[in-house]
Amino acid sequence: MSISPAIRVQHFPLSDVHVTGGPFTHANKICAEYLLAVEPDRLLHSFLKHSGLEPKAPIYEGWENLGLAGHSLGHYLTACAQEYAVNQDPRFKERVDYIVGELVACQANRPDGYIAAMPDGDRVWSEIKNGEIRSKGFDLNGLWAPWYTHHKVLAGLIDAYRLTDNQLALKVAEKFAAWAIETTKNLTPDLWQKMLACEYGGMNDSLAELYAITHEAKYLDLSRRFYDHLVLDPLADKQDSLPGKHSNTQIPKVIGLARLYEIEGSNRDRDIAQFFWDTVVHHHTYAIGGNSNHESLGPPDKRSDRLSTNTCETCNTYNMLKLTRHLFEWEPRAEYFDFYERAHINHILASQNPESGMMSYFVPLSSGAHRTYSTPFDDWTCCHGSGMENHTKHGDSVYFHQGSQKLFVNLFVPTELNWREAGISLKQESDFPYDGRIKLTITDGADADFELAIRHPSWATGEISAEVNGQVAATSSKPSSYFSIIRTWKVGDEVTFILPMELYTEAMPDNPNRVAILYGPVVLAADLGLESDAPSRTPVLITDSKPISDWLRPVAGESLAFLTHGVGRPSDLKLRPFFELYRERYAVYFDQFKEEEWAQQEVAYRLEEQRQLDLEARTVDTMRIGEMQPERDHDLQAEKNDLRDSNGQAFRTPLEGGWFEFTMKVDSSCQNELVMTYWGNDRTKPTFEILVNGQHLATETLPNLKQNQYFDETLALPIEQTQGKDDVRIRVQALPGHAAGSLSFARMVRES
Repeated sequence: MSISPAIRVQHFPLSDVHVTGGPFTHANKICAEYLLAVEPDRLLHSFLKHSGLEPKAPIYEGWENLGLAGHSLGHYLTACAQEYAVNQDPRFKERVDYIVGELVACQANRPDGYIAAMPDGDRVWSEIKNGEIRSKGFDLNGLWAPWYTHHKVLAGLIDAYRLTDNQLALKVAEKFAAWAIETTKNLTPDLWQKMLACEYGGMNDSLAELYAITHEAKYLDLSRRFYDHLVLDPLADKQDSLPGKHSNTQIPKVIGLARLYEIEGSNRDRDIAQFFWDTVVHHHTYAIGGNSNHESLGPPDKRSDRLSTNTCETCNTYNMLKLTRHLFEWEPRAEYFDFYERAHINHILASQNPESGMMSYFVPLSSGAHRTYSTPFDDWTCCHGSGMENHTKHGDSVYFHQGSQKLFVNLFVPTELNWREAGISLKQESDFPYDGRIKLTITDGADADFELAIRHPSWATGEISAEVNGQVAATSSKPSSYFSIIRTWKVGDEVTFILPMELYTEAMPDNPNRVAILYGPVVLAADLGLESDAPSRTPVLITDSKPISDWLRPVAGESLAFLTHGVGRPSDLKLRPFFELYRERYAVYFDQFKEEEWAQQEVAYRLEEQRQLDLEARTVDTMRIGEMQPERDHDLQAEKNDLRDSNGQAFRTPLEGGWFEFTMKVDSSCQNELVMTYWGNDRTKPTFEILVNGQHLATETLPNLKQNQYFDETLALPIEQTQGKDDVRIRVQALPGHAAGSLSFARMVRES
């Protein structure tokens, strides 16, 4: 395959890089064991069923038994193909071959090439083919993000072809793509945009890849049609169009444009990808390298008040690392791998339970939170699927190369590299990130002339001195750059250097007194006890602006463990790497005070903390309005609504004659209260009715409406409306001649 002119440096095949030590080795081992416990026939259940064939095993639970059925099969194909490429274990190729064979049978039983596990797909795609398109964001004619699911399957088939040389996988993918072409061939540009209001994953990426393999222009043409003007056009103009939008819906769109740039060379595609990466990484990303709160992005540089149990969806970071690899291949800048390293260690590694191998959907960053993990077979979600992939490719970005002329060392992971172009093998040894000592050894091959470029990380503020066979060969004093050694390399040559790792704080951009604490690239978190323990009081730091070395010191005999000295409140804290705290409650961000400030604010701080804890303890259900996933989860239906956002929160306003309704859980054993959060919309004078299960609850005019602020109104539900029920249907309906209130959030709580 020819290399795109856009690509200046190349990644290595997974088969040429083997991780040999450290926490990533364990992560891969336990993931591989889990992959072998998965039953392919259970993932294939609905594919066979919807192709008119008899399923061979019961379906898995979670999203596989809901409307997004099938996406996990694509992830599983990729994960098994990657595991085979890395370790050449034939059991994984056998699984890939078996799944592809079953999909061949599915296509043989229907002439159109369609393969899918989603219920009611034939009806929906028939409507779409005829130009009947409806979408509220996550649904397409009532089907949950079908293009998203199709992308996962298509990507899995392409990986099966590329990584295991399964020729049938390519044929299945081509037939599937032919179905997509036939289904959409008569859609007008306006209908396309209407359809693309629904999440479509990385369809453009997989179709571009199919073109790169086959050189069939029809796949490139279809790839180009998956272009969402609403989101991508502002990015082309260097405008941040992301606040209020679902994060992981957008990232794959941009990955697809990055791949199209490599194929066609459009500077517009490149500019969108680069601006998007810069915007997300520098203006929407938390200390651990993840982004989003409740799956959505907020206003740029406004994250201090967006800390919850639903921060940092893991799929987002899985995709941001993919995008980072593309950008680095175009322009090998150390900045890209400063981000990659941060996210790889602190989010991707932290998202796996090292005992069970299970995955986190969200990685919470609110103080006192703890991570929750999926179960092996009962709650398949998007992050369960991408999580299988994450831990079968930990070596994929450690090294990049320019033919046989230059080798980039980007990550400090114990690995063995087979650099075929240069005819040499190289070994990297370290106990990183626990220790900064790194050794690189040429272990095999003929003498070779090349440049060895080693990343000087942004966090390594001291000088790095690299020795070759005990003699200084290069020094670097410039963080976030590369330093090089050029020589004729021989077997046995050793390069050694120490990465200077220090403690430092990283402040929220909108709150300089709310900080995370890091050691080198490692985010440190306070250990607040086991997750089964009751939440403790939020820790704060009374540092009086002293240097961190004055109040945070290493624990003797423990790797990357530190204790605060005299500054922790209500008591001093033990900090450990965030990725290690998989069973514990923790704190990642800390508010810093001076002693006199804390004396003035402690009472109010603790009262607000207690109010929040009480509210959370009484909460039965919450509903974030205007965000696609929560609205789908609560079966929101609407007519004549104005959907907007302000201050990073979305809200719905039923216009005259309009309404929306949704389902919320209740506690039937006690009195329930409905807490409604409204935006003080100065454009309307609301008059509306709230109904519960069709019965009148209240008429609202919001007389205490606070202009351009969010505020709460609480309504008690009659106990007879909730007795014997698990949930109720809430309806917000504008009264004649008026609009309703602008509702942003709903919370069902037990009576105080």
